[in-house]
Amino acid sequence: MLVFMDTETYEQIELPADLLGERRPFLQDGMTIVVEFYDEEALNATLPQKVTCKVVETEPVVKGQTAANSFKPAILDNGVKVMVPPFIAQDEDIVVNTETMDYSERA
Repeated sequence: MLVFMDTETYEQIELPADLLGERRPFLQDGMTIVVEFYDEEALNATLPQKVTCKVVETEPVVKGQTAANSFKPAILDNGVKVMVPPFIAQDEDIVVNTETMDYSERA
């Protein structure tokens, strides 16, 4: 279960973690999300489209590798694996699109 707070009434709401599905690792403290309800039942939760994450592990840059159409795997601080351009190094912050779960830009 995850605990959310209504920013208008400060009421706390407990919702099942599977409501977010595969986007759950991108949930961060203090993040504003939109939860859709029908009567008293939560139907969907929407995260912001872009989230900033830190790269904790990636391969070093290979000399001669160009940025065009070449990507390397990276593991983020939330455990998600994404493909990033070769110029992204370990401990850098990047922006990830939560809808496609792909690298968007450098933070």
